[in-house]
Formats: sequence, structure tokens, C-alpha cells
Amino acid sequence: MDHEWNNSQPIYRQLRDRSTHMILDGVLKEGDPLPSVRTVAAEFRVNPLTVLKAYQQLADENLVEKKRGLGMFVKTGARDLLLSGEREKFLSEEWPRVHATIERLGLKPQELLDAVATDVSSKAAQEEK
Repeated sequence: MDHEWNNSQPIYRQLRDRSTHMILDGVLKEGDPLPSVRTVAAEFRVNPLTVLKAYQQLADENLVEKKRGLGMFVKTGARDLLLSGEREKFLSEEWPRVHATIERLGLKPQELLDAVATDVSSKAAQEEK
């Protein structure tokens, strides 16, 4: 995880977002334990209560569950729940801006598909090296 903080939102929220990205990216899988509050607090040099608040938010969102004496664990279905929410957020918040830019630039669907194909093939070539 990146150790840099930005001033646009509270640190607990940034910790929560980092955890959700780890779930979405498959770094944390269903049933996996979250790192302990003490470990995260020490690694990121933040107050343990800040980490606890981030974890509590994940629990409130039904993404993790606390197992008494064992810690916090990613719940079954957490990734699907996150994907659904992120897709909805993208379509309602980001897509209108992306679509407006596409329209403004007069890009055609085939140009966009060609750009994706070029990007995919260049990434594949880099991975072969």
C-alpha cells in the first residue's frame, strides 16, 4: 500500500478506500484476515483509533466481519458488493464526464476500440520482456 496521504479526505477514509481496492484487486480475498489494527497503525504511523474507524466503516458497509479474538475478515460476497457499487458510481459520476469528452472530441467508437487494442497489445509486449 502507498504510504502517502492526501488532504482531500480524512485518513480513516483513505485507509478504508485502500482496503476496498485491495478487495477489488484480489489482494484480499473472501475469508482473508485484514491486517491487525496495530500492524497497520505502526506501518502507516497513524493512531490505532484511526485504523479502527476505517475497519468499523468496512464492517458497517457489510464488507468485513469481526471474529471475536481473531480479528476482522473479508466477508463472502464483499468483492461482488464492491463491484456493484463501484460500477454504479462510475456510471453516475465519471461516465458523464468521459462521455462528454468523447463527444467534444468527436471520437468514434472504432477509434476508442482501436486505442484499447493498441494499449492491450503494448502491455502484452512489455510483459514478454
